Parts: sequence; structure tokens; C-alpha cells
Amino acid sequence: MPGQNLTRDEAVARAATIATDSYDVVLDLTTGDKVFRSSTTVRFTAVPGSSTFIDLIATELSSVSLNGRVLDPAEVYADSRIALDNLEESNELVVTADCAYMHTGEGLHRFTDPADGQTYLYSQFEVPDSRRVYAVFEQPDLKATFTFTVTVPREWTVLSNSPTPSPTATTGADGAAASRFAFAPTQRLSSYVTAVVAGPYVGVTDVYTAPDGREVPLGVYCRASLAEHLDAQEVLELTRKGLAYYEDLFGTAYPFPKYDQVFVPEFNAGAMENAGCVTHRDDYVFRSRPVEARVERRAVTILHELAHMWFGDLVTMRWWNDLWLNESFAEYTSTLATAETTRWSQAWTTFQTLEKGWAYNQDQLSSTHPVAAEITDLHDVEVNFDGITYAKGASVLAALVGYVGRESFFTGIARYLQAHAYDNAELADLLAELEAVSGRDLSAWTRVWLQEAGVTTLRTEVTVDDDDVITSAAVRQEVPAGSPASLRPHRVVLGSYSLRTGDGPDSARIERTGRVELDVEGELTPVPALVGTRRPDVLLLNDEDLTYAKTRLDAGSLALGLEHVEAFTASLPRSVLLACAWDMVRDGELAASRYRDAALQALRVEESSSVVQGLLGRLATCLSLYLPPARRQQAALHTTTALLDLVETAAPGSDKQLQLVRAVAAHAVAPSQLDVLEGLLDGTRHLDGLTMDQDLRWEVLTGLVAAGRWGEEQIAAEARRDVTTTGRERAAQARASIPTPEAKRRTWRELVEDTTMPNETQVRVLRGFTDVERRPDLLLPFVTDYVAQIEQIWESRTFHMAENLLSGLWSCATVGLRSPEALEGTEAGSDPQGALRSWLDSHPQAPAALRRIVQENLDDTVRVARAQAAETAATAQ
Repeated sequence: MPGQNLTRDEAVARAATIATDSYDVVLDLTTGDKVFRSSTTVRFTAVPGSSTFIDLIATELSSVSLNGRVLDPAEVYADSRIALDNLEESNELVVTADCAYMHTGEGLHRFTDPADGQTYLYSQFEVPDSRRVYAVFEQPDLKATFTFTVTVPREWTVLSNSPTPSPTATTGADGAAASRFAFAPTQRLSSYVTAVVAGPYVGVTDVYTAPDGREVPLGVYCRASLAEHLDAQEVLELTRKGLAYYEDLFGTAYPFPKYDQVFVPEFNAGAMENAGCVTHRDDYVFRSRPVEARVERRAVTILHELAHMWFGDLVTMRWWNDLWLNESFAEYTSTLATAETTRWSQAWTTFQTLEKGWAYNQDQLSSTHPVAAEITDLHDVEVNFDGITYAKGASVLAALVGYVGRESFFTGIARYLQAHAYDNAELADLLAELEAVSGRDLSAWTRVWLQEAGVTTLRTEVTVDDDDVITSAAVRQEVPAGSPASLRPHRVVLGSYSLRTGDGPDSARIERTGRVELDVEGELTPVPALVGTRRPDVLLLNDEDLTYAKTRLDAGSLALGLEHVEAFTASLPRSVLLACAWDMVRDGELAASRYRDAALQALRVEESSSVVQGLLGRLATCLSLYLPPARRQQAALHTTTALLDLVETAAPGSDKQLQLVRAVAAHAVAPSQLDVLEGLLDGTRHLDGLTMDQDLRWEVLTGLVAAGRWGEEQIAAEARRDVTTTGRERAAQARASIPTPEAKRRTWRELVEDTTMPNETQVRVLRGFTDVERRPDLLLPFVTDYVAQIEQIWESRTFHMAENLLSGLWSCATVGLRSPEALEGTEAGSDPQGALRSWLDSHPQAPAALRRIVQENLDDTVRVARAQAAETAATAQ
């Protein structure tokens, strides 16, 4: 039974049977708060006499008419499909149904704002959820024009892919005054990038004027309660710059009649590239002071979605195996645009620190896959929105730009866009254009970089004589055990750095004194340019971060670099060195405490907001996972003491000060440390330049709750101060953080049993539930409970909600712990690795996407155990 799945073979067969022309979609959103009325008229051609099916997920299918022939819904509708037989050459299908509003961020999501009682709707259709709103041939290569007509309560507006028309007055299904918005037909689109956004949204409009005089209307919108915080002018300025940059870079005009951006509530992702009507998560509307890394991330997201208008919406993949083409291209070009058109000129350092680390992590899981992944069905693609599809793909594209040349690359992109405008294409189509303009054969490059998974390791090998002069130097490339990767070509820089000391305690400087750029191919690549030179204090492999590979430095370079990491005069080489060290921690080759010490030293001098964010995140991983449980309390005490010292020396009012205070809230354990936090909240302690705004108050309060200092009384009082959806979600997170067995059990039941919990609330509650850095033993009882609930969770939720739960309910914090029963010898204990392995062994026929989620949890658990073993071994020496 197909259920709600669709295989690639089925999609290919359907595309060979039919060709879609147009959809007329009529939605009535005045029928109540549970369901809405959907009527769809589809016109398409087909092989005469053939059969196929159309997709729909509805609470009730009212009527189906094919070419004037009335079909019985009970006979033709099953498993989200309406069977269509005896097709003619030209066909008209009319489907009327009641469809359900969602609270999961899928389909047509409905949200009521607790701040003012206003209701807002937005659609989210990627991957297969336009079928939750209208009858549709749900696959990307069956493009069509779409005409939406939407009836809403009188005070609402509606946004869609076409410009918003003037509404006409009507009466809604509820008998109240209503408005009808009849949109003009769109260009040919894939259904997953169509959009309907409805509600009392407010915003600002403007226009982009192209050099040739064309005008593109722009709009930026959010819900009314956030309007005072909407910095629309910055969003519009970024958008205008992005449009000008991309039109020039791609050699192709913006392809749609307008460009709206709507900041919507309870959104699952960062944003969605609906053609001409992008939706962003509305915590990008900053009601409190954000850290600069978050503002930079918003800028990259805005430019990422804008790039999709060309690469994804104008030209769309034929099937989801080329999803990476959309996402990798948007990730690469948005980082490029951020670095070259905005104030975040160091965007590639951010990419190296955050995005590339995500890719390396994902690429070392057992579920790793090629950048150009094989996607057999919808379940495959739903789990492939990952670090490989986005960040590794972007890294590989950056290397491809270097390989064929920037001018040739973007000339090829322009030819590709023009050849396939408003149509579908495949990787081969892109490669053909790039080969034509560059004169390079890309087949071998494609095989090792796009069609093989895994990551190789580059290692420096240097020998010296008694005078410390280099007598031989090489870069060795290795394929780690178990990796499916082949040896690959790399363009790398070897940077030579010297430590220079002065008289004062902070006068040391590590400066680059030499640079060698070379191509690495095969297993061993000599570096003759280094022979005869004095060995540098630090020989930094992959300096400038030109390639995608794990790196290992010679022992002397690593030791000196970590010991004096704060002495690097530039952020990028320091980040490259720390990334190497972090990968060694994750591989069990370096003690986590050694990385922690170096990270704290780096934080003394690091000012890049995104790099600070990355360092603090990795410190948190050390304290909560990679250090053995028996050592975490003392490590947290010392780490928080160091963080408090850094808070005192941070510039008043600086971004760094704010991030450090948040980190103190997350890790404080000693009474004196908790006193500082309590004083910040009750006003008895003051830090120059630090504003205790509402979001920071929640951060500090939740830290006090997780540490056992505060509880329900303080949570309830704060919730009364913050009567917003964010306040409601943050209060739920704080309650889930209460460090008692009773609170954790109550939270577990809510997460597992309450299928009505909204998606964003679920995310926050999961975060609170697993906030056990100070008390990891609280999660021990749930190791066996988790395994017992896996199938029930999978079967009772939509894909996104099930994935969130199955990933978020599992915590590696219990690695290294044993239950009291195990310590007494009465049972084997709660063994996380054993529990997951047992489930996988006993469920070989479980859906591949479900097995992948569980397997990735096991991979993470094994990695944590390996890191803890390395720490134990290092401290035993």
C-alpha cells in the first residue's frame, strides 16, 4: 500500500503518461478553525486510454468529476490518491474536498497569536504537502500554471505567487462579511513552490529598479504583534542588493512579477523559496537584541531564498535526487553574495566555522550519502535536508568554481538558466553547459566529488635535520576506515606561521610568514617549496579553507597552535586550526579537555560573532557529552568561572558580552555562579551595557531552573510578563528543564502522547527535556522507554513531527552512566548503544527513513563513547 509515499518509478511513469497545463484552485478559509473547503480544476493531456492518479490528503472528499464523468469518491480515493482511468488526450478534472488546517508547519498551518487573538495562516509545501491543500500531481517535473482564488474573513489579506489583487466583498461560509482575492495565473511552476499566506499580516512595500528600468514590487510582512520590531528597511536593502547582484552574476533577469517576504509563526525551517512569496520563520523578527551571528544568519537566509528564484523556481530539478542542485547552489551563492555585498565580509569564515562543521559531522555518519544522492521515494528526500545537501554541496561548488574558473562557471550558469527557464533539468544539463564554456571534461570530477560519499583526510608529513631545516615535506591523503570516499583532487594552501613574543603576558603573536598553494592528488603529494626552509612554528594545512577535507597537522604544529591559539592575528587560521582539533576530539584522537582549554583561550581574543557562537557551542558539547559524566561537574565549575572572567573583560554592550552571559546561564553550577544569574534577573546585579530584555530573561531563568535554583513559581511569573507565543514556548521549555524525575516523566508523557502539540512548542519542550548537563542521570529511565515508543511515534505523526521527536527525545547524555540497578548487579543497566542496536537488529523491515534516524542516533552515541574514552586515556597518562 502506498500510504502517503511516492516512488521515483511511479513519478517517472506518471510523467510519461500525462503533461499538466493548469490548475484553478479555489479555497474558502471561512469554514471554521478545523477544516477549509478546497476546489481544484486541473487541465492536462494524457496518453489516450491510460490510467494514473492525482494526490490529495483530505478529511473528506466531496466530489470528483473527470471530463464531465462523475466518479464515486468511495471507489477512487484511497491512500492519499484519487485513481483516474480511461483518460482522454485532453482532460479536465474537478475535485472538491474539505482539507485540514495543520499545526505542524506542513500543508496550510493555522496559528492564533496569544498576544492579540489574531489568526494567521501560511502554506508550506516542500516536499509533498501541496496535496494537503488542493488536488495535485505532486512531483516537481509536472509544472503548470496556478490560479488561486481565496475567500477569507473581511479584515484579512492574502499573499500568493502572483501580485495581490484588490479584493471583492462577499459573504463567507460562516455568514460573516468576507473578501475574495482572485489572483492572476502564475508562470509555470512546480507545485511545491506555490504559496497561500492569509491573515491580518502587516508590512512595508517598496520597489527594486533594475539598471534597464524594470521595476519589481517588493513587500515585507509579519503578524501585527511583531510589527513594531520588524526592521523592514534592512530586509528590503538586502533584497535590493541581492537582486542587483544576482541579475548580474547569473546574466538573467529576476523571473517573477513581484517579490514578497513574509515572516510567519511556528515555521519548521529557516525559510522557504515559494516563487515570489518567500516565507521566513518569524524569530528573524528580533523582539530583543539578537547576537550578530543571528543577524548575519538572517542575511544569508534572505539571500539564499532569493537565489532560489533562479535556481530551483525558474529552473527546477526533475526529481528529488537533484535537490542538492537547489540547496547547494543557494548556499554557495548566498555566502558569496553576503561576503561581497553586505557588512559581513567575513562570511566565508562563518561558513567554515558553522556550516562546514555541519557537513563534516553528517558526512561521517553511517547514513552518509553522495552530494547527488539516490532518492527512491519521498521518504528518502525528507531526511536528505542535511549538512551534505547544503554545506558539503556548497563547499564542492566552491571547489568547482576554482576548477573551471569563476567567469566560466557563471557563464555556464547563465546558459543553463536560459536553456531551461520555467522547465526542469538534471545535473547532466548543468555539467554540459559548464563543460562547453570551460573546455574541461568534468566526468572524473563529478564521480569523486558528487557521486561518492564520505570525506578524505589530508595529513602533513615533514622531516627536519638537526638544525630544524625541512628535508622533506608532503601531504598525504587518506581514506578513513569505513569511508566510501575515493582519493580526490584538492587545491590547498599550506601556511607557515611563526610565534613572536614580546615582553608583556599578552604580547605573543602568531603571524603568517610563508604560503604555498598546490594541487593535491593521489595518496602522496610532495611539497618541494618547503624543502630547505626552516620548519615553521605552525604549518597549517588547508589554510584559507579552500577544500573540503579533514586535516591533521604535525604534532608540533598542533601542540604549539593550541597552546598559543589566542596569538593568531587573524580569525580564519585560528578557526581552521580549531576545526582540525575539534575533528580530532570527535574521532577520539584528542582529549575534549584540551580543546576546551584552547577554546577558552581563543575566546579571550575572538570577536567574530559567528566564531564565538561556534566556540561556545562546542564547549557545551564537551561539558554535556564528550567529558565522562564523573568529570562534568568540576569541568562546568571551572569553565563557568573562566566564562565569568571573560564577561568582566568583554566590552560593555558588546555582542560578545551577550553571548558569554548566555553561556554562563547554560553552564553555571556553583551557588556563587547562580547568585550572579539571579542578581541579573532581580536587578541586584548590573553589568555595564547589558540589557536584560525579555529573551535574555528567559535564557537566564531557564538556566536557573535547569540548575535547580528556581522552579514553577518563577516560570509562571515570567510567563505573565511575556504573554506572547514566544513567552508561551519559552515557559514550556523552562518547565521541561526542571531537574526532577517527576518533571522529566511528565514532559516525556506530554511529548509522546500529545499529538496536538504545535511544532515550535515541541522543539522548545524537547530542548528543555534534554537540558540535563547538570543531571544527566535524569534521562537514564528513558533509554528503554525510547526504544519501546519508536514505532508508535513514527506511525502517529506526520513525517516532520516524527523526525523531530525521534531525533530530539534521544540524548547521548546518558553515555557513561549506569542505572542504580545495574550498579547493584540486578540488571544489565540502561545501555544506550545496546538498546538502539537491538531495535535495529529486530526491525530490518522498518521504513528506511525511520531506520536512518535511529541509526544516526546510534552513530552519535558511539562517537560520544569514543570521545569519553579518549579523555579518560589522556588523563590517565
